[in-house]
Amino acid sequence: MRFSDIKNHLGKFSVGIAGTGGLGSNCAVALARSGIGKLIIADFDIVEPMNLTRQYYFRDQTGMHKTAALKETINRIDNDIKVVAHQLKLDRENIPNVFKDCDIIVEAFDQTEMKEMLIETVQKSMPSTTLIIGSGMAGWGKNDLLRSRKIDDSLYVCGDELTEVSEHLPPMAPRVGIVALMQANLVIEILMERKEMTSS
Repeated sequence: MRFSDIKNHLGKFSVGIAGTGGLGSNCAVALARSGIGKLIIADFDIVEPMNLTRQYYFRDQTGMHKTAALKETINRIDNDIKVVAHQLKLDRENIPNVFKDCDIIVEAFDQTEMKEMLIETVQKSMPSTTLIIGSGMAGWGKNDLLRSRKIDDSLYVCGDELTEVSEHLPPMAPRVGIVALMQANLVIEILMERKEMTSS
C-alpha cells in the first residue's frame, strides 16, 4: 500500500490526545506526520524550559500554552490536519464532551490518579471508544521490556508497566519517545484495520 493510500484512509479518523507533555506531544507529531485527519488535544499547562528535555517543543515556544504550541508545530508539518486545541484541565465531567468525536483516545498524563480517572471515565461514559495508555517509561535503556499489550477490546497499554518516575529515575527523552511512538504506531495499526470506514 502506498503512503498516499494510507494517508487517505487515516485522514478519515479523529484521535484525541489527553495531555500534551512528553507522551502526548511526541505521539501527536508522529500521528500528524502519518496523515491522521483530525487531532483533538487537551492540556492546561504551559511550555517551560525544563520540558524541552523530552517534549516536542522549542525554546521560542516557552511561555506558550502547550496546546497552542503543539497546534502551531503540527500546522508547520501539515496545515491540512485539523487540530482542535482545548486549554483546560481534563476531568470526569468534560472528558466525554472534549473527546466525543474521537475514534481513539491516547492517554498521556504524568500522574497515576489522572490516568485512572481517564480510564474509568472513558470506560463508563464512552465504552465503545478505544483508549491507549502509557505506563512504565522512566529512566533509560531496557528496550526489551517496552511493549504494547491489549487489556480488553477497547483498552491497550504501552510501556514496561513497571518503571515509575522518581527523583533518581526521571523521565528521559529516549524511553518517553519510544513509548509515545508505540502509542502512535498502535493507533495507526488499529485504524488501518478499520477498512469498513473507507467508504463512509
